[in-house]
Order: sequence, then C-alpha cells, then structure tokens
Amino acid sequence: MTATTPPGSSGGRWTDRLLAEGDDPDPRFTMANERTFLAWIRTALALIAGGIGLALAGDLIESPLRQVLAVGFAAGGALVAALAFRRWLRTERALRRAETLPPPALAPVISYGLAGAAIVLLIALLITR
Repeated sequence: MTATTPPGSSGGRWTDRLLAEGDDPDPRFTMANERTFLAWIRTALALIAGGIGLALAGDLIESPLRQVLAVGFAAGGALVAALAFRRWLRTERALRRAETLPPPALAPVISYGLAGAAIVLLIALLITR
C-alpha cells in the first residue's frame, strides 16, 4: 500500500482510518510519538524481564510471595505493552486533528505500581533475611 492509496480501500484497516482524519502533522512530532511508544515498550520488556528474574530468584524470597510478585511484574509488562499502542494511536490522532494531546494515563499506574511492588519486595527481603 502506498501513501497515495485512498483511505478505506483495503477493508477498513486501522492505518486507513487514522490517515483519513485531519492533516499530516510535522514529522518531528510523529517521530517523537513513536520514540515515546518505543520507550513504553522498553518499559514493558523490563517489567516482563523483572518478572522472569523474580520467578528464578530461588531462595531469595519465599515461594508464594515470589510467584505473586513475578506474575504481577509480568502482567504489568503485558498491560503496559497493550496500552502503549493505544496511547500512541490516541496521540497520533490528536496530532492529526490539531487537538490537545491526551494525558499520559500509563504514567501514574507505572509509578505507583512500581513503588508498591518495590516496597513489598523490600519488606519481603527484610523479613526473610
């Protein structure tokens, strides 16, 4: 598909619907939006890797808590990965429409979630030592 293909000609793909709205924004803004998306994906991968690391932590933390934390980190990574694309799409749509950008709904979830998990992990490490 080329840039000259009319929107909607490929059966309603999301890209066609997106490009049918508004005007092309400054490419710098689109690229910045993409870099932000990739940063969220890196965060998701780090959370998933943290979950795997916790699952393999052995005797560092007692098993039931270790498994809960591992699943929590991996699930958090999956959630961030899923919501990253939604955020990219909402931001790109707002750029095309020259609207106010949507607030970063993921930021407080990640911030408070990681803070809570770190506190639980710290307490677990202190109790088991």
